Formats: sequence, C-alpha cells, structure tokens
Amino acid sequence: MADENEKIQRQILLQQVEILLESRDLEGLKILLADQWESDIAEIVELVDNDERRLIFDTLDGEVRAEVLEKVNEATRDELYDLLHDHEIKAIFTELDHDDAADLIAELSEEQAQKVLSSLDKEDSRGIKALLRYSEDSAGGIMDPVLLSVGEKATVAEAVEIIRKADIEEDFYTVYIVDDTDRYVGDVRIRLLLTRRASTKISDLVDRDTLYVTTDTDQEEVRNIFSKNDLIVIPVLDQDHHLVGRITADRVIEVAEEEAAEDVFAMAGTDPDELESESVFNAARIRLTWIIPCLFGTAITAMVMRYFEIQYASIYVVAVAFVPMIAAISGNTGLQTSAIVVQGLATGHLAALRFSQVFSREVRIALIIAVACGVLGGIVCGVISYLKASPDAPIAIALVQLVFAFGMAMFTAIMVSTTLGLGLPFLFKKINIDPAISSGPIVTTANDSISVAIYLTLVISLAS
Repeated sequence: MADENEKIQRQILLQQVEILLESRDLEGLKILLADQWESDIAEIVELVDNDERRLIFDTLDGEVRAEVLEKVNEATRDELYDLLHDHEIKAIFTELDHDDAADLIAELSEEQAQKVLSSLDKEDSRGIKALLRYSEDSAGGIMDPVLLSVGEKATVAEAVEIIRKADIEEDFYTVYIVDDTDRYVGDVRIRLLLTRRASTKISDLVDRDTLYVTTDTDQEEVRNIFSKNDLIVIPVLDQDHHLVGRITADRVIEVAEEEAAEDVFAMAGTDPDELESESVFNAARIRLTWIIPCLFGTAITAMVMRYFEIQYASIYVVAVAFVPMIAAISGNTGLQTSAIVVQGLATGHLAALRFSQVFSREVRIALIIAVACGVLGGIVCGVISYLKASPDAPIAIALVQLVFAFGMAMFTAIMVSTTLGLGLPFLFKKINIDPAISSGPIVTTANDSISVAIYLTLVISLAS
C-alpha cells in the first residue's frame, strides 16, 4: 500500500512539473522542486525532453544539480553534458566528492575527461586522477578517499581534537589508526573515544584484528565481504599496507545493484553499454552481436534435422513433432542449473565454489528430473502418436520402440544440458569471463542443437 501511494505521489509530481514547464513558470517550478528529493528530480529529468531538462536545471542550485547529474541514467547524463555550458559542468564536478566525480569522468571520452579535469582546481583534479588509476570494478575504484586517521601514540583527547578540526561532512563510525610510517594498524570505535578518559592511549583501545581490503580487490568480493560480516564500513589499503580510503555500505548497495544488472543483461544476451546512449541503433547493434551467433547456431540445428529427414524420412515425420518438447525441457533444466550455479558463484558462498560438492547435488537433482520428464514425456509421446497413427503406418508397428526412444532421448538430453549448465559457469569463471554469460542465448542455442541431435539419433537408432 505504501508503494502504491508513493507511485501516485510521483505521478502527481510529474504532472505538476509538466504543467509548470508548459507554462514556462520557472519560479513556480523552482519552489516545487526545492521540496523534492534529488532522486525524484532525476527520474523526472529522465522522462522529459532536452528543452525541458534545460529549464529544470536552470531552477536548481549547484549542489542539487550535482546530485541529479549523478543519479540520472548514463544515456540522460550524456545528453545533459551537451546541454550544459563548460562553466556549469565545472561547477557541478566541484560540488561532487572525488569518488563520485571519478565515476562520472570515467564514463567520458578521453578528450572530454581531460577537458573537465583541466578546468578543475589542482587539488580536486589531483584527487580525482588518483582514483582514476584504479579499475572501476575494484575496491580502489569504488572507495571514498576521505577518512579520519590517528597515530597509535596519540591519546583520546588528541584524537577527539583531530576529529573536531577535520573539515569532513560524511558520517564516521570508526577512526583508523596508523603507525609512524602511516601503515594501517587497526581502528577505534567512536563510542570508545566518548567513554574513555582523555589521557587514555589510543594504542590501548585499537582493535588490531579488523577486516580490510586492498585497492585491487574486485568489487564483487567486497560486496560479499560486507554481506557475510554485516559491515557498515571497511578500510582500503594499498599494496604497502598504507591506508588510502574506505568503502561504506551505501556504496556497496550500489555495487550490488550494478552487479545484479550486469548479470541480468548477460543472461538476456545484451550488455549494459546499450544504456549509455538513447540511440535505438546503438542498442540494436549491441543486441545483434549476441543474436547473430545464435542465428548461425540455430542453422546448425536445422542442418541436423535436415540430415535426419533425408536419411530416415518415415520415422522422422513422427519424431520431428516432439523436437520442441525435447529442446525446451532440456534447455530449461540447463538454464535452471546454470542460474543456481551463477548465483552461488556471485555471492561467493564457499559451498558454491567447490565444484565437486555442487556437482554431487545438481546431478542428483537432474537425475530425478530426467527420469520424471523421460517417463511423463514418453507417455505423452505414446498417446499423441497412437491417436494420430493409421493402422498401416510404421509408427503403429513400432510405437513401443518410439516411446522408449523418446524417453531415453529426453533423459539423456536433460543430463547433457544440466552438465553444460553446471560446468560452463565454473569454466568461464576460471578463464575470467563473467559466469552469467553461460546462461545467455549463445549457450542456450548450443543446448538446443545438442539436445536435438541426441534426440533424433536415439529415436532413429532405437525405433528403426
């Protein structure tokens, strides 16, 4: 009910904005948007045309502009870069934190990125460039370089004074402790600084057994560490164990959404890159890079079927009617197995990382499914074939053999499909390819070709 009310409120807001835009009432628009969340304004910006986006941005102050630019999708953001003047873009990037600015600059072309960086203050430009050195999918690429650190020889009073003088707007739950060489030692919770005597040494309070990640840790692994340990924040260290940043839970939520979206795109046979532009031709081009190989894959299936039609015409006429059943059922079972394995690998669960354990479980499940589908499918095949057969047709004479052949083919195709769905994600992960691709249309097409070949081969050999 709450979600429904929220949707209604957002629709009302959009209607109000459209009315004000149509009447060019910028003062009224400014007053209306001043009370709205940046995320709601970003949704509206995505829905209106470029002229109306220009009017909306004219009513927003610098900080809100920066938040909205960050929250809109990449295609809309690309359009906004063309609408905004150079001094406006500079002002927006000045308002952004270095980590958020680095994320946006990484989306730009090299020429655009250099233009933005050269327009910023030296300190901002230097901080952003330092973050751009890291891969965007690594801990270094998603970390916030703003943090609080205190030497381990300090007292509680000195640590509190450092916090008091720090010009930092973010919330902090811990203070990181470093030694004389700025190497990470551990952390101290803020509550301890508030409840201990001012003369207490920080070295007596520091927790030295804390989790951390390095700048080259993959963001998916960071997400899994947060999930397994219920973390709010984690420090990021460089290869020399120096403290360089921190990653907070809200950033990890964004990472989880990005990873989930990438997996969905890969399993659907497309790519997140198509969202970077509003061009339908660009989206079609990206999808065709996956679809065209599938076209040739289905041609292989057609060649297999054509071969059997020529060689075994009398039996083929009956057997071909059940090809969709074999292909669909075996493909779905393989997709189910692949989805389970991909999800397990993505979440980093130890059980999912052990091939032998996953193999033992999934094969037993596949055996039950294969037997059930083989028996039920054989019965369906027999009933349909019997009802449609004439007394003198070959199918009436060899009905039992055909049903047995169909059941065996269904069983075999499901087992082969399950093996592919089980083995390919592990193989892809081993060679550093996203395992989610193993659930995509290319592998699904391969499943169809293999299952149809198995089915027709068994039908012909057992029923002839």
